[in-house]
Amino acid sequence: MTLANSPDGIQSRHLRARGGAWIVASCVIAGLVLLPVLALLWQAMRGSDGLWSHLAANVLPHAITQTAILLAGVGLLVAVIGTLSAWLVTAYDFPGRRMLEWALLLPLAVPTYIVAYAYLDLLHPLGPVQGVIRAILGYDSPRDFRLPDIRSMTGAILLLSLVLYPYVYLPTRAMFLTQAASLVEVSRALGTTRAQVFHRVALPLARPAIAVGMSLALMETLNDIGASEFLGVRSLTIAVYTTWVTRYDLPGAAQIALAMLALVIALVSLERWARRRQRFSTSAQRGRSFAPRVLTGRAAGFALGLGLLPVVLGFLIPASYLAVEAWERFRLAGFSAGLVTEARNTFLLSAIATAAVVACGVVVSYGARARPGRLSAAALRVASMGYAMPGTVLALGILTVVAGLDRWIDATARDWLGVSTGLVLIGSGMALGYAYLARFLAISTGSVEAGFSRIPRSYDHAARTLGRGPGETLWQVHLPLSRGAMAAAGLLVFVDCMKELSATLLLRPLNFETLATRIYAEAARGTYENAAYAALAIVLVGLLPVILLARIGRMGQKP
Repeated sequence: MTLANSPDGIQSRHLRARGGAWIVASCVIAGLVLLPVLALLWQAMRGSDGLWSHLAANVLPHAITQTAILLAGVGLLVAVIGTLSAWLVTAYDFPGRRMLEWALLLPLAVPTYIVAYAYLDLLHPLGPVQGVIRAILGYDSPRDFRLPDIRSMTGAILLLSLVLYPYVYLPTRAMFLTQAASLVEVSRALGTTRAQVFHRVALPLARPAIAVGMSLALMETLNDIGASEFLGVRSLTIAVYTTWVTRYDLPGAAQIALAMLALVIALVSLERWARRRQRFSTSAQRGRSFAPRVLTGRAAGFALGLGLLPVVLGFLIPASYLAVEAWERFRLAGFSAGLVTEARNTFLLSAIATAAVVACGVVVSYGARARPGRLSAAALRVASMGYAMPGTVLALGILTVVAGLDRWIDATARDWLGVSTGLVLIGSGMALGYAYLARFLAISTGSVEAGFSRIPRSYDHAARTLGRGPGETLWQVHLPLSRGAMAAAGLLVFVDCMKELSATLLLRPLNFETLATRIYAEAARGTYENAAYAALAIVLVGLLPVILLARIGRMGQKP
């Protein structure tokens, strides 16, 4: 009997075949993520019935300019706030530092559009802030004294940066913590000051982390639709939305969406190019973090106040405003029945989408582990590309795919059954679930893959020696050992689904409202205070991943 025909050889081929099924499933999931991009290309090539020349001449130049200014301003400000905050809590020790380490993450709990709406009310000429200032200065009317309008490019850059700087703070602080004390001590022995240590040693070493954080913040900025629109910034995202919804020009919107996609690719490429020569590394196991400088007295108070400033502006003020407005609405009208329905829609939709996203993340991640190779690695990369696409771009591509399927289902039902099915996929919310899957699959695959990486390969070999196939190995070995990673992935995906506005606004079924779309609708009517309940609920749920990140950060500091 040859080795190929031996029982061991037959079993090996059988295991490889079953492992191949995971690769097929991974490729199918990756194809679902790639399909909207291909549909977007097809839709853009159809032309826009003569409107493209108008868009290219009158809409795109202004939108591209506005988007470029917004991205440049937000990128610079989040890099400054995030890096300096990370250095402050790493290089100095003062009363309140432990609290500040996790408090600096709190703005992540507040979506950008909620912060924008809250500050629009707070800083309105007839709002409480300007009213108090006029009372102090002795003015009676907004015509006598008023602050600069928050509805401006400067206001948009400032507010978006106050929410998005934790994307830079988190990886940069982790990089500072892992830098070996010997590097700092050697530089100090050569006569450099602490400020020079930051500029010449710590900052160059942290450049990769800063670049990654900035790219994430800029992608979130490009995805934003609510804050930019209400702050008066006509970005590419707004151009896509108005071209699609207002002008009913789907091909024209697809062409603008492709310009946005090209901008995202440029951002990712720029981030990688900036790190192309970075080859240094430090050992987190052998090295020790340098001892922070102890501050006392006024210096300690100044450091604490400086660190709390972005927390107060990015979280405490808008969250407190929401709490006050929610209490006032409760006193006047109680809870509305519509709010209960919207909350139920939001939780059910987010829960179903989260289950699907985590399940697909497990399939793709385990496919790369069970059958490592170029195909599985490519499927993993393609499946993770959705998070880089703005929700508006993704929704546009998905609409093309799902609308075509709905037409085919309706035509088939008419031919075979003599009945019309209508918009089955769009009307049932499956299109929106598809958008959540494609957009947030990267979060799931990243967390699950990290969980799988902690499991030694010897466990897989031992399971197969005992006759377990890939599916049984996943069920009996990997899933029990990766429950924490999957729970973290599910939590992050659930909260992101709740906060997502762009895709939800464009793909939701008729008469289907979520908490996010309720906030957008009330703000559009100028009655944002009516949505205080919905906004506060999103903020409270958004605190859950912040707590998780804070716990992970504290665990990372333990020896």
